[in-house]
Amino acid sequence: MTRPATALALTRIPVPQTLDGDDARLFRAIAEIGTAVCRHDAGHDHLDHTAQELLPSWQEQVDRTQVGYAVEAGDEVLGIVTTVHQNGDAPRSLEFDLLVSPDRWGEGIEEMLLAAAEDEARRHGIPVVQTYSLHRADTPGEKLVPGTGWGSVPADDRQTRLMVAHGYALEQVERNSVLDLREPLPLVEAMLAEALAAAGPDYRPIAWTLPTPDEWVEKIAYPISRMSTDVPAGDLVWDEEVWDAARVRRRDARLQAAGTTVSVSAVLHEPSGTIVAYNELALAGPADSATSQWGTLVLREHRGHRLGTVVKCANLLRWRDIAPESPFVSTFNAEENRPMLDINEAIGFVGVSVAGAWQKTL
Repeated sequence: MTRPATALALTRIPVPQTLDGDDARLFRAIAEIGTAVCRHDAGHDHLDHTAQELLPSWQEQVDRTQVGYAVEAGDEVLGIVTTVHQNGDAPRSLEFDLLVSPDRWGEGIEEMLLAAAEDEARRHGIPVVQTYSLHRADTPGEKLVPGTGWGSVPADDRQTRLMVAHGYALEQVERNSVLDLREPLPLVEAMLAEALAAAGPDYRPIAWTLPTPDEWVEKIAYPISRMSTDVPAGDLVWDEEVWDAARVRRRDARLQAAGTTVSVSAVLHEPSGTIVAYNELALAGPADSATSQWGTLVLREHRGHRLGTVVKCANLLRWRDIAPESPFVSTFNAEENRPMLDINEAIGFVGVSVAGAWQKTL
């Protein structure tokens, strides 16, 4: 039986000091419902996350502002929306995650949460809102192609219908790929050796596990900032991020507080003393949970030297010693980003789900 709309209540989610108290009930639901939604929509558990992973980034919001709303019926949390935008002068875009318990879709919950996200953007004078939808890679039926012309999402999916009905445009599709870490990686070793030889002596591989060593903290800030400008984005409106050593330290502290292990593989350009490429692997859950591959970037002016292969392969080989029980690496890449997808496919990554990037100008 469908609940009447009057039974639904929208509540702003407080940010608790700890996860043990009654005031953490709604915050814990972000991870609980988010995990359920990812498993339902993607068809696997590689994207599971916990409230402990999320809490530090909500408690420290110097660089970004995060806000959440929950829809409840009595004491039951049926859906969540979280929003995030860059702090600073006149941010242009706000990103949100809309998460409704899979068995409660179609009761008006998603419309309430969508309106809450758009209202949050209006309160801050932000003109563009964005979100991502997850879909299984093998979904049959008609497809919707993004503005880039690369990839597609199921046209009849409930999320697709919601976005289209509310004026959102599909701007980009990302491929979610996984690599099985339970098998030997001789190909990765061979690819690394070949890439290092091709790169030449001007490019030196370096690596560390967070927190970032003092000698690299200033140098890594710049390539991290270029993630907001150098990766394929189609017509998505991204705010350029400003990073310095202090922001790197804040991020390190949040990740450590969350219990997240992060390995960084990078390349130092010896003549300039600049870090020109990097890759991050992260494990936030139990030792036997899936690894996440986060940012991988080669600065535009240093592309063509196989540095993407260097940082990816070097980090995978390093990761086998850091997290030997982790069975998979999961990563997302824009479908039009063929250089990175070519490297992934050569290593052995296999596509398992897709994500649609949606955008609307308010």
